[in-house]
Amino acid sequence: MTMLSFPVREVEAQEATRWATEMGTGLSELLREALHRHLVSLAEADAYARAPFDLGERSLAAIADWGPAEDWSDWSRAADAHEAR
Repeated sequence: MTMLSFPVREVEAQEATRWATEMGTGLSELLREALHRHLVSLAEADAYARAPFDLGERSLAAIADWGPAEDWSDWSRAADAHEAR
């Protein structure tokens, strides 16, 4: 393993220490996991940038913008009225 060392704001160091204690883990483990998750997130974003969605995938996004196919709000009002009885 390689050792990393970097300065952080005092408030962030205190929060990291508090969370490590709360989770019952060491501070180093908490920071390793946080770094790992952030690097995975960056790698996923990079992969999407390198291979943009194809036409079929983009068409699904357009459909999602349509919103619900039907207005179900009347069902909610009917359920509320039924519970009020």
